[in-house]
Amino acid sequence: MSEPSKTNLSEKLFAPRQTSRETSSLVRLAHVADTPIHNPIDGDSETGWYRVLRRPQWVWQGIDPIEMEAIFSRMACSDAPRTRDDLLDTVIGYKPGNWIYEWCQSGAKHQHKARYLVEQGQLEPAADALLSASMYYSVAAYPHIKGDELAAQAELQANQTYREAMKYLPTKMKTIDVKYEGKTFQAFIHMPRMDKLLPTVVVTGGLDTLQTDLWRLYQDYLGPAGFAMVTLDMPSVGHSSHWALTEDTSRLHQALLQQIRDVPWVDHTRVAMLGLRFGGNAAIRLGFLEPTRLKTCISLGGVIHQALANPQALDKMPRMYLDMIASRMGKRGVSKASLTSHLPAWSLKNQGLLGRRKIDMPMLGISLKHDPICPEIDNQLIAMSSRGGKAITLPEKPLHDGYHRAMLTVVDWLKDKLA
Repeated sequence: MSEPSKTNLSEKLFAPRQTSRETSSLVRLAHVADTPIHNPIDGDSETGWYRVLRRPQWVWQGIDPIEMEAIFSRMACSDAPRTRDDLLDTVIGYKPGNWIYEWCQSGAKHQHKARYLVEQGQLEPAADALLSASMYYSVAAYPHIKGDELAAQAELQANQTYREAMKYLPTKMKTIDVKYEGKTFQAFIHMPRMDKLLPTVVVTGGLDTLQTDLWRLYQDYLGPAGFAMVTLDMPSVGHSSHWALTEDTSRLHQALLQQIRDVPWVDHTRVAMLGLRFGGNAAIRLGFLEPTRLKTCISLGGVIHQALANPQALDKMPRMYLDMIASRMGKRGVSKASLTSHLPAWSLKNQGLLGRRKIDMPMLGISLKHDPICPEIDNQLIAMSSRGGKAITLPEKPLHDGYHRAMLTVVDWLKDKLA
């Protein structure tokens, strides 16, 4: 794409609109109180913010912490009209102070820097700048509520800058078009080399992330260890937005797994699945459905049972999470009680998978200590339901070290199981 057309696309996508609905006004669940919660993986909900601010995770994924706090400061200082005066990130319209506007402005700066670096022939630094731009655009779209027009445009920018970054890196990326129920979704495959068949890890994130957010896992861990990484979005998110989320959380992953047989660079006798947060639910579920196609499944901080079946855990969910789940299920304007009544059906224990029998494939459940979404008992359920399974709980502090040790543990497990 030529430079002028890129500029025109940005101008067209983000032309000032006063009519675009603000993110927090889209779902409108009834009878929801604002409940602060401490969460060692995702970040803390804070008084005065609609969104759960995922500071530690965003920094780990490449967001500059000083720039991030400057963005939050601009939102806090804005005197523009808000959906709710007590929530700083609810400025209405694409303008200064609005969440999507502020994050996209930073994304655009990194994108412009990348263009300059390309002109100078500095292609790998340009790729790094584009990957940063992609992350800023992705955070702009967070939490990816359906019907959020401005967020959808930010997602488009996140995908575009990500694909452009891949052109300037030595790693190879291909796309896989997967057909399911008459529609198609796109998965990305990243490969450190293409001259031999590689053991492959299918990776999926949570309900509030895009597959482009998973680059760090490949760059720092899976790629250097010699694994190919295939990513896909959870149902109802990103490239998988055609499908609502149901208790069959792994149906798109199953379709992808079946199609991987036709991918020429993948050793489909050595395939594993790694899921983060709600992706952990899909990963472990897929292990029960496809024990002969997979060598191992790993849940990292997975939403497995307690957070779905325990009424006290559901009561503590912040408004943003409840809105996000309602959006994924295609529900609006319902009560909190109506929404949460569906969630126990998503528990893998309630589905009769975990805790009833052992499957022959080894599975790993891993999380950080004091995680309300994935308590130790959920990982123990995973371990006791698989031959050779294991449950690991790592200290939550220091947090970045926790992320790092979790991924080192994952890579060691994969090396052993995909050998």
